[in-house]
Amino acid sequence: MQSIMRVPDGIRCLLIIPCYNEEGSITRLLNEIHELDAGFDTLVVDDASTDQTYHQAVAYSPVVRHLSNLGIGGAVQTGIKFAYRNGYDYCAQMDGDGQHPPSEYLKLITVAINEHPDIIIGSRYAGLTSFKSTLMRRLGSSLISKALSIVHNKVRVTDPTSGMRLINRRAMAFFSCHYPADYPEPISLAWAFKIDMKVAEIPAYMRHRTTGVSSLKGVRKSFNYMLRVIGYLLISIFQKNNFSLPNSNN
Repeated sequence: MQSIMRVPDGIRCLLIIPCYNEEGSITRLLNEIHELDAGFDTLVVDDASTDQTYHQAVAYSPVVRHLSNLGIGGAVQTGIKFAYRNGYDYCAQMDGDGQHPPSEYLKLITVAINEHPDIIIGSRYAGLTSFKSTLMRRLGSSLISKALSIVHNKVRVTDPTSGMRLINRRAMAFFSCHYPADYPEPISLAWAFKIDMKVAEIPAYMRHRTTGVSSLKGVRKSFNYMLRVIGYLLISIFQKNNFSLPNSNN
């Protein structure tokens, strides 16, 4: 399968960029997207930043500004709702800290167009060795991956906490109504598996954060994150399934 070099004419894809205090990286990231000139639209969701994120971003992109901090789940869902209501064919999550190179999203949309999964994940661990995370994060991701596979009896996802992902309109319709506020990346996958969404994963190159502060910095935070996510996954076994997957692309 040959990777596309640009979003094909007639297909609309929105890059959703949730941000909280990313003044050190957002201008550079938006410039990189514009210089790539691959046909992506952008929407920055400023989750009530206390720095200059909004003022820097609005010069380069449409921006939705939350009046109060909703967290990553709320910020991403705002972008998904925007994409769905404005008729986008696909939307993708991109971290505002610059870790996700815009060119990698051409790989995701290539898979979306050719294979038609509902969700495509860019994985740091699926065959690439360029990204080196901490031992605790690798361990946590591995354990969450195994728990997700056991709980939902699905093919294992190597990077369930990856924020590099692209979804189609069926997934947009679902996540516009149902999206986890806490630990959204792995929990949204659990919900997707629960209603038999098709999930694909491809190797993706990611960079290390050079500005700002990660919300999972430190061994204790990473360990607590892992335990809480696995707990949520176990609880989901006994949750009543009130979800439904839309059948229409409208």
